[in-house]
Amino acid sequence: MQTVTDLQDKALSIRRDILTMIAEAGSGHPGGSLSAVEIVVALYFQIMRLDPANCAWPDRDRFVLSKGHAAPLLYAALAERGYFPLEELGTLRKLGGLQGHPCCKTPGVDASTGSLGQGLAIANGMALAGRLDGKDYRVYTLLGDGETEEGMVWEAAMAAAHYRLGNLTAIVDHNRLQIDGAIAEVMSPEPLAEKWVAFGWHVQVIDGHDFGQILEAFGRASRQQEQPQVIIAETVKGRGVSFMENQVKWHGSAPNGEQLQAALAELEEGVRQWKR
Repeated sequence: MQTVTDLQDKALSIRRDILTMIAEAGSGHPGGSLSAVEIVVALYFQIMRLDPANCAWPDRDRFVLSKGHAAPLLYAALAERGYFPLEELGTLRKLGGLQGHPCCKTPGVDASTGSLGQGLAIANGMALAGRLDGKDYRVYTLLGDGETEEGMVWEAAMAAAHYRLGNLTAIVDHNRLQIDGAIAEVMSPEPLAEKWVAFGWHVQVIDGHDFGQILEAFGRASRQQEQPQVIIAETVKGRGVSFMENQVKWHGSAPNGEQLQAALAELEEGVRQWKR
């Protein structure tokens, strides 16, 4: 069992990994990877039932990264969890290395994603299959808030409620920015919470950077068996690096060498301040 301090330390390591691998690749998506770090750390290091030595374990919990452009976050979590060596993170977006979006040929990746709007439907299928097979595993999927502008998300939301998929939990990374700007200006999906309630889901709204709230929310979700769960996580795009926070240009831009060193130094200083 991990303590909150353990989880915070792991979140720092994963933020370092994300920034370093994207900078080395020269391309990638730091903003939406950094915003969801605490969510993914909680899942992979506390909540989900996993066995890195047996990726195909039938009774494992499943995770679908619907916002597939945040692949650096998933890869960092998998490497830190022991699915493959940390050194492989340096192969991001290189020939023969880790692909720019999740690929299920990568150890620990349960679904190939990247075309936005499809992840929830994939997770529905996994959750329904678990029920039909008599398995007690749970399925988790992480969506972007801009992604909820996709119609397929809401078709899948209706289906999940119709089939009463109580073993399914969706998390919406509500950082309010997408590649073209603020979601409120591009195509507002608000009010998000009320929409999910209307579609038959049990809804929680939390601070997506607070491990206490995150763990409590996942605990409550696991006790709800009669309807699908959604956790709307209020987050900050580019969290942890001041010059990236709430800046849409960092949705899909890689830091150069100087920016990387500044970002890493800021992360370290933030830890020193916190631990005093």
